[in-house]
Amino acid sequence: MENHVAWIEDKNILSLTYNDVAHLLHAETQPFIKKIMDESVISVSISEVTDDNKLFFSSTQELPVGERLELHLAGDVFPVYAGAIVRTDWFDTHYAATDEKLGALCGKEETTFAVWAPTATEIELYLNNVNYSMNRQKNGVWECTVPGYWHGSAYQYEVTVNGKTELVNDPYAKSLLPNSTKSVVIDQEKVSISWLPDSKRPSLNEVTDAVIYELHVRDATSHRESGMKHKGKFSGLTERNTKTNNGFSTGISYIKELGCTHVQLLPINDFARVDELDPEKDYNWGYDPLFFQVPEGSYSLSPGDPAARITECKTMINAFHQEGLSVILDVVFNHVYKIEESAFQKLVPGYYFRYHEDGTLSNGTGVGNDFSSEKTMGRKFIIESVDYWLTEFKVDGFRFDLMGILDIETMKQVRKRCDQENVKIIVLGEGWDLYTALPADRKAVTNHSHKLPGIMFFNDFFRDTLKGSLFNMHDTGYSNGKGRFIERLPHLVSGCSLEEFGHPVVSDITQTINYTECHDNHTLWDRLLKTNEEESDTDRKKIHQLATGITLLSQGVPFIHAGQEWFRSKQGDGNSYLSGDTINQLDWTIRETEEENIHFIRNLISVRKQYSVFRLTSKEEVRRRLHILQTPAPVFGFALFGDREDFVIYVNPTKRRFELHLPSPGKWRVMATNEFPGNSEVDGKEVTGEFTFLEPYELTVMKKGR
Repeated sequence: MENHVAWIEDKNILSLTYNDVAHLLHAETQPFIKKIMDESVISVSISEVTDDNKLFFSSTQELPVGERLELHLAGDVFPVYAGAIVRTDWFDTHYAATDEKLGALCGKEETTFAVWAPTATEIELYLNNVNYSMNRQKNGVWECTVPGYWHGSAYQYEVTVNGKTELVNDPYAKSLLPNSTKSVVIDQEKVSISWLPDSKRPSLNEVTDAVIYELHVRDATSHRESGMKHKGKFSGLTERNTKTNNGFSTGISYIKELGCTHVQLLPINDFARVDELDPEKDYNWGYDPLFFQVPEGSYSLSPGDPAARITECKTMINAFHQEGLSVILDVVFNHVYKIEESAFQKLVPGYYFRYHEDGTLSNGTGVGNDFSSEKTMGRKFIIESVDYWLTEFKVDGFRFDLMGILDIETMKQVRKRCDQENVKIIVLGEGWDLYTALPADRKAVTNHSHKLPGIMFFNDFFRDTLKGSLFNMHDTGYSNGKGRFIERLPHLVSGCSLEEFGHPVVSDITQTINYTECHDNHTLWDRLLKTNEEESDTDRKKIHQLATGITLLSQGVPFIHAGQEWFRSKQGDGNSYLSGDTINQLDWTIRETEEENIHFIRNLISVRKQYSVFRLTSKEEVRRRLHILQTPAPVFGFALFGDREDFVIYVNPTKRRFELHLPSPGKWRVMATNEFPGNSEVDGKEVTGEFTFLEPYELTVMKKGR
């Protein structure tokens, strides 16, 4: 019986699987719980016996958590550990430590270490391999203060919980030794940099002013023609005026020239599966999170220096700001890489993750665990992590991976914290409705956008309308299916929130992230090789431009994947998160050969930024200024009425040439077209009268003054 354990299920309920139930009938003593420290006793009584020999015991007293206990039953003795009690509302309220400062708080003369672990029976701090006892507070926070200056020193907690003793890193660590072996104390003053003044920091008037460019640090810098010295590193994205051997711009300079306002970086916090001391042999997107407040060491020039990864990351963000580019962080608070290796699970087993009623782990993320954001201390960690990146790294936004796994209240508090900044902070996320052990009405999913003002959602309706269902590689949409779903186009270009165009995807036009491609799944180019294999490369490129063009010209916030503007390919790899540089790196030589087509995308971004009618902020404004034009199907056209000029946009998803009847006679200036997009004689030409022609696979934008 020595291998059996009694589990505290609730504040006065205990359970035990006990095979010899009949033996209990002849027991001369009543069961009781003994406290090891003072040998005092708590009486319990058997309240239920299930068919699978599971006993439940009840007590009139609250069962102590975080103490060494034994259950004495019919001559047998069983250790008592904290079980499902950690998932009760009582536990969450009783041990809430929302006002406590956790982590290593480094001062010049002493450092205070604080860690929350209510169910632990003992914790010692190991600082530079010297151990210090920690004191337990009533709310489950263990704390100790060590005299001296400890910046750069390694530390861990030796935690005894549920009968197991092991060394654990601090989930609130601000840096680590290489490959996450130990936490490191950081004095924030020692890792400060000279930031661009807030008055010169890039900012938005409205969120719809944003044009987001999704980028991976290593992908952007690793190619032989990147022109960057520090390949695969934060520092590579600080290098200005980088060029290919043939003199074409790359890196941060290229992104600035393209006209984007925001760079959205795939996760840059500490992640698994890349050896930080030899990163060349491994590759990862970053969606295997380990420590959420620590920059990734493989992106540092000096991964062995715990301070360097912080200052290099800050310097990269500052470099973007100096070039007028804001920085959005892709954050992955929905899961951890491996639950059994997680500091959260080691410190408070069973608390930080969701479980179904039967005690099995929830797995809506599909990677083995779902982080329990709705728990008091889980929410605290997320909010304080957001606060840390805002305060110390001056980031300009957060993209929440699998945001639908998280709860509404947590996301509201994220938005509230972001609203305290002096610049407009963007919050966006994947609002997919996944099967997680959270009540449906509490999920931060797209259908609940009305409950989450100020938060934007990736619009999969937009994506699938333009290129076909994501889950069917051969399915087609409007751009690659000869005008399929044309009836949905008014909904797309209006921001997907107006009831008159269909069931709203989001509650407000400022909440839609319009996209056709991102890091996930096949690139649009690789998809077109399947859906439009009979077409020529020239036609496929124009089809590609239709989808990207509609993305940039629709109401809402446009989002493009790095290299999308030059038909990025991953050689048919639809899930390249571990596929290495050969598949994932941005091939800057293709950027050279596609300059004409990049010019078209640059033009569209310029038009969008120059004229506010493409960036409306309310449904009322859209209703007043947007008009769907009568066109020969499957050509789609719409007009935007500005204060001093009007625009028409036409899209032809076929190989036919169409004659168009413009909405009014006069001189219409061509602002952008993918018909010879790099030809300056075409861009800027005028159409006089009220008729013109739309060439096969052409997207054109025309303007007429009043």
